[in-house]
Amino acid sequence: MNQPAENQTPTGTVSLAQSSPTVGTFRERDGALEWSGRQETVRIEPWGPDAVRVRARLGGPVLDGLPGALLDEAPATESAVKIEDGHASLTVGTLTVEVDAEGMIRFLRTGDGEELLAEERAHFWWPGPRLYTAVGNGYHRLEQRFAAYDDEKLYGLGQHQHGRFDQKGLVLDLVQRNAEVGIPVLTSSRGYTLLWNNPAIGRVELAGNGTRWVADSARQIDYWIAAGAPAEGQRRYSAATGRTPMLPEWAAGFWQCKLRYRTQDELLSVAREYKRRGLPIDVIVCDFFHWTHLGEWKFDPKEWPDPAAMVRELEELGIKLVVSVWPSVSPLSENHPVMEQRGYFIGTQYGPMAHADWPDKEVASTVQVAFYDATNPDAREFVWERVRDNYLTPYGITAFWLDACEPELKPGFQENLRYWAGPGLEVGNMYPAENARTFYEGLRASGEDEIITLNRSAWAGSQRYGAAVWSGDVGVDFPTLRSQIAAGLNTALSGIPWWNTDIGGFHGGDPNDPAYQEVMVRWFQFGALSPLMRLHGFRDPGMPLGPAMTGGPNEVWSYGEKAGAILEQYLRLRERLKPYVLQVMREAHEEGLPVMRPLFLEFPEDQAAWGVDDAYLFGRDLLVAPVLTAGATARTTYLPAGATWTDAWTGETYQGGTAVTVDAPLDRIPLFLRDGASLPVAE
Repeated sequence: MNQPAENQTPTGTVSLAQSSPTVGTFRERDGALEWSGRQETVRIEPWGPDAVRVRARLGGPVLDGLPGALLDEAPATESAVKIEDGHASLTVGTLTVEVDAEGMIRFLRTGDGEELLAEERAHFWWPGPRLYTAVGNGYHRLEQRFAAYDDEKLYGLGQHQHGRFDQKGLVLDLVQRNAEVGIPVLTSSRGYTLLWNNPAIGRVELAGNGTRWVADSARQIDYWIAAGAPAEGQRRYSAATGRTPMLPEWAAGFWQCKLRYRTQDELLSVAREYKRRGLPIDVIVCDFFHWTHLGEWKFDPKEWPDPAAMVRELEELGIKLVVSVWPSVSPLSENHPVMEQRGYFIGTQYGPMAHADWPDKEVASTVQVAFYDATNPDAREFVWERVRDNYLTPYGITAFWLDACEPELKPGFQENLRYWAGPGLEVGNMYPAENARTFYEGLRASGEDEIITLNRSAWAGSQRYGAAVWSGDVGVDFPTLRSQIAAGLNTALSGIPWWNTDIGGFHGGDPNDPAYQEVMVRWFQFGALSPLMRLHGFRDPGMPLGPAMTGGPNEVWSYGEKAGAILEQYLRLRERLKPYVLQVMREAHEEGLPVMRPLFLEFPEDQAAWGVDDAYLFGRDLLVAPVLTAGATARTTYLPAGATWTDAWTGETYQGGTAVTVDAPLDRIPLFLRDGASLPVAE
């Protein structure tokens, strides 16, 4: 039933804010609230407990089936729509949405009516909070404006290397790049979680005078919002976008990796040496250029003559092999002609179907490679069949490292791309999630239950495809280590519980340099208390990029006797903590709670906890305070109020709500146990 809205302000007087105020029409449809006016339709519908989805479109009804992160079916929930007196409301549990006669939206806490978030006009005359600037063929540059609040703190938005935990005051591009992972979901200190459910290239501006979400070219505004404290927000968000599978037990241990092991013998010699030394190791990684040609997705027999024997020996040693798989295809690959003919590559609006230059075997220079279109289900099936036939079926390899999955365009002009799912500007950010989907669905179809891929990029919903994320090709110094804490915490609040860094950083690092050995020790300690623990990097002396390249040594015994002994100590600590790691991983799988948790996730009432950006909780019971400066032998950290904290090394107990300073010699990362929790930290 349609009902005209009376164009009144809350005080009952007619609004003269616009030259010609829009008097819209309300109606209830299938439990949703719709407002229509001036050719715009806004649809607000329940989307899980305490949550709604908002879609707005100019020029017709809202569209179903557009690319996004939300699962196809909304979690069932009770709701109530009320239309009266020139305004309307939709209540879903603790969230109430109010819409006035002119289509302005406010989100309120149901219990006390407190405003959580509200739309805001750009100007009293024009435009309103939603702006559609035509770019042709039914597409618009979309802007969604909300009010700013002086006391608000904002977290999430994926992984960035700016080092800031609280994102308030920043302008961030919504785009995928190496080490910059765009996941458009925010957690607010005001008590809401918001997903910009749009994979378009754009930006978000979290300014002091307003928040603005921008999509450079898309067909409609689409976002999801839930009320509740941060932990509840994580539960609601993960239920709406899909929860991560249960982490395989083998993935909870130590991963050994470097750029790169060039041959089968070299990789096996490292695995054997770990076992000879009696050191815990669960995974070893076979990096890029192990292939015949890029995009053939198979071992080069000249360097890997007997993969079956290699995998068999690794299994006997209790070590899982992870293999690097890139989404790019060289013109020298046997797969290139058929993929091009079938339309399995990302298309281009202008120029040849090539997206980057890259070295390949049997050529002296780089070649122009293309990326397969992971948004195309037929292309996903084709790539998986090649991976299956060359890795899984003959050798039983089930774990893959999905590198360069942004995709790594050179140059990065998404506006020139044409995906199966839509134009590059409209859908480009979803590529890494769809690439992870290739392997998730392929492994499931092959009867595999334990699924994990290691990804350099991700988008909202990547977690449901078993995607782990690492922080990309970062630097190798203490400031870079410091910035990884904020990067990891914001990734955790973006729905990605499986996260790690290249321990020691990626770009360089001399294993014989005492200064770098200190960086490695402190980073390794942090890595042992990260969701995944993986040692990787391109150590000095490096070589030019190419098929023959490798870097310096990067095993725990590569860093000298003193540092090596400490690294071994933390290998064993991780091994002792594996049961606890798996317990926390189950919480991620069943409840959607992150593994690496900001202090405020567990202690939202402690205002001081919202400002801690250099420490975190590993699960519920273990507070981790990494040492992040050179030469430090002590560490000051805040312990949240509402709990008692015990130094895991000394047994000394502290009441929460204060900062404490503890000893932190080179062999110790400060760790605190919550409320008498018992974990095997000290040997």
